[in-house]
Amino acid sequence: MDAPEDPGTEISYDEQRYPARPKRLRPRDQIRGGSPRRFSTDPRTANASNPSYVEWLVRQSMLKDADVLSRQLSGQPSMWRNPYARPDARRAIGVSDVWFTAYPISLITRPGQSFLDALGDEALWEAFERIGIDGLHTGPVKRAGGITDWRETPSVDGHFDRISTQIDPAFGDEDAFRRLSDVADAHNGSVIDDIVPGHTGKGADFRLAEMAFKDYPGIYHMVEIPPEDWHLLPEVPADRDAVNLDAASERELSDRGYIIGELQRVIFYVPGVKETNWSATAAVLGVDGVERRWVYLHYFKQGQPSINWLDPTFAGMRLVIGDALHSLGDLGTSALRLDANGFLGVEKAAEGLPAWSEGHPLSHAANHIIAGMVRKVGGFTFQELNLTIEDIRDTSAVGADLSYDFVSRPGYHHALATGETEFLRLTLMTSLELGVEPVGLVHGLQNHDELTYELVHWATRHRDDVYPFRHAEITGGELAELIRAELTEALTGTADYNRAFTQNGIACTSASLIAATQGYARLEEITEAAIPAIRDAHLLLAKYNAWQPGVFALSGWDLTGMLTLPAEQVQDLIASGDTRWIERGAHDLLDASADITASAAGMPRGRSLYGPLPAQLERPDSFASGLAEVLSIRREHGIATATQLDVPHVAHPSMLVLVHRLDDGDAEAVDALIQVTVLNFSGEAIEGTVHSESIPSQHDVVDAESGERVAHVDDLQSFSVSLPAYGGLFLALEPIEPAD
Repeated sequence: MDAPEDPGTEISYDEQRYPARPKRLRPRDQIRGGSPRRFSTDPRTANASNPSYVEWLVRQSMLKDADVLSRQLSGQPSMWRNPYARPDARRAIGVSDVWFTAYPISLITRPGQSFLDALGDEALWEAFERIGIDGLHTGPVKRAGGITDWRETPSVDGHFDRISTQIDPAFGDEDAFRRLSDVADAHNGSVIDDIVPGHTGKGADFRLAEMAFKDYPGIYHMVEIPPEDWHLLPEVPADRDAVNLDAASERELSDRGYIIGELQRVIFYVPGVKETNWSATAAVLGVDGVERRWVYLHYFKQGQPSINWLDPTFAGMRLVIGDALHSLGDLGTSALRLDANGFLGVEKAAEGLPAWSEGHPLSHAANHIIAGMVRKVGGFTFQELNLTIEDIRDTSAVGADLSYDFVSRPGYHHALATGETEFLRLTLMTSLELGVEPVGLVHGLQNHDELTYELVHWATRHRDDVYPFRHAEITGGELAELIRAELTEALTGTADYNRAFTQNGIACTSASLIAATQGYARLEEITEAAIPAIRDAHLLLAKYNAWQPGVFALSGWDLTGMLTLPAEQVQDLIASGDTRWIERGAHDLLDASADITASAAGMPRGRSLYGPLPAQLERPDSFASGLAEVLSIRREHGIATATQLDVPHVAHPSMLVLVHRLDDGDAEAVDALIQVTVLNFSGEAIEGTVHSESIPSQHDVVDAESGERVAHVDDLQSFSVSLPAYGGLFLALEPIEPAD
């Protein structure tokens, strides 16, 4: 019998020989020898020659804390009381299904009150209960940034460049965090913290790694460059500790076998600032007396060195797991957000191809370990993974219990901007077909990041696939370019208060996004008369996200209707190109400090269209009161754990129809009630017919908000609806009782 034909799979780096490739070495041949050197030094010296400085770094390192924390749980019976092998979105939703996402530096607190004390305020949780919020994501509150000599340096990425397991004193302390957890529990709520398995800041752990101290270099993707090749590295100015490699240097070091070279993409690409994912350090004295220069990987900013998940020391894994256990076991959180968790594996590809850095199996394996450990101690995780739908599906199969909804987020923004839901419907149906159900997603309004329009699914793996769109056929790559261009034009073309953020998306708030789609060119044009229409569109977006299965999340910027800050107020922050700071204006949820013009962290106070929560809850026509009605309907009918059946074609281009079975995930509950969400993404009243093969005939259509029977499903499985501008209906289908 003939041998099967070779399918022609792409050969790997290991399978191809080419010039300048280093010879294969035994493991022990790759380990450099050396013995410690003894020296005396000035006690004020901040380098490896001073044992006191080294010990000072060790005491505040995350790896040291992780070793201590892990030993406290090792061998305890509590480690075997919970299932942990498989993700369970519905179990996580059962803990909390409506989340408030906080951002520490933007919350205005009472005089003398810390951020964490403000989040634990009884008045805030009473307001949350009235609205229907039962989960609070604190945002990053642990120390972040870096260490230079004996001093700490500020965060370069909104406290996502973590350097410690300790709470940053700017936000409170561990006791305040524990009090917050207790108050949340008393109000039937829970607290969600962050871990960052992809990188750290340049804190004690990175400085010890540069010194080649014990296991610390194993935390990172960092490579020692021998002195004879230092001429290949860029000079580092005296006021800096590292310089980004340009493409030529990256290629040269890759050709010589030092690094794996170019990756699939350069996130946060800025010419002259970040042209590659690699940076070179200045010469650093090691604990053995040897000076070294390193080249290290950073997917994101230079101050965020990437963690190596497959180093023989497993130091990076130990650091991350210890940090997770600290949040869950010591601070009292119920869940953790995984940041940058799609970039945990990287591997050399064949010559001429970029390294394999996205969708790598090691990312899946590492996520399985993290999420399994969290489930093992009784918590759950969610991931913020902006990759393809297949990547979200595959990672979710064994990793995090929930994933942030990067799937439909650009789609519903596009629907609002254009008044047409076709791209949104294409996105939702593609997601269902590829196995990512909405019940496994966290459907969010605004958070601290830009509104991301990378459209990775369409622009990368499916760039050459053909899709029907606007009565024609278009490739995925062309579709991504078109949607991105239309969103950018709608949100920044005439509106001078929203800004593009690199190639990723638009820096704006939910309210400023809506204002741009309604034609307001400048902030001063958004008067009191404009607020009702902006509020109605904002509630429409809340209905879209809340009236489908999964978690619904929103922020303080949403609750108070914040607009973007005038650029001149944050000019120093956006000077490097990070325009996201215009959307992070300080806001006051409780009217705690009406006269304060900035948060304790110095963020300028932004303009609120809706006002603080206590005042809103006294007015039935406010955003908060309207949101409370939306969430009451959501909870009463159990839509959060339902099953989405269909996203049918629509009779009007502005209409969106979602069909669900209220079965709590039980596929055998064929008699469960059918629910239909109908939304109007335009500023005009519309009428149309709802039709779906998943809708049973001979049923009454009941408006959940009013309790009235508004239509009847005919034998063609259809019924008619009327919707006001930005209107939404939550419809329950009830079988008609047979006549006596």
